[in-house]
Amino acid sequence: MKIAFKTIAALLLLSTSVFAADLVNVSGASKIALNGYDTVAFFTDSKPVNGAPNITAEYKGATWFFASEEHKKLFTENPEKYAPQCGGYCAFGVSVGALFPVDITTWQVRNDKLYFNLNHDILKKFNEDFDGNVAKAEANWPKLVKKHAK
Repeated sequence: MKIAFKTIAALLLLSTSVFAADLVNVSGASKIALNGYDTVAFFTDSKPVNGAPNITAEYKGATWFFASEEHKKLFTENPEKYAPQCGGYCAFGVSVGALFPVDITTWQVRNDKLYFNLNHDILKKFNEDFDGNVAKAEANWPKLVKKHAK
């Protein structure tokens, strides 16, 4: 089972794109963050909301979509508040020193920060020691940025 998980994780990692020195999880060459979901909506609407391709902002080398001009304004005034932790990569993956893609349905806002995980089993594992895993992710993030940013 462990080997299967590692193999799947490695394959998923290979399908994930990295852009810019800030290391944001983007969709291929399009450089779209969060697969086009509105990052502000996780805070304001408490759910995933598709952004509009004509309401965008650039941040950390990625293009962010928003559902409304109001959401775009909130983001551009304070992007650090609304941008997901770990560059939008799986928070548990970062806590163990790896970059995994995410399932958008694993989102959670805790302590005013947005987190995603690979899948619901990993989300559960991440939340078993939320504070400890966040601390590990924060410690690992600079090393991952240095290693994977282009």
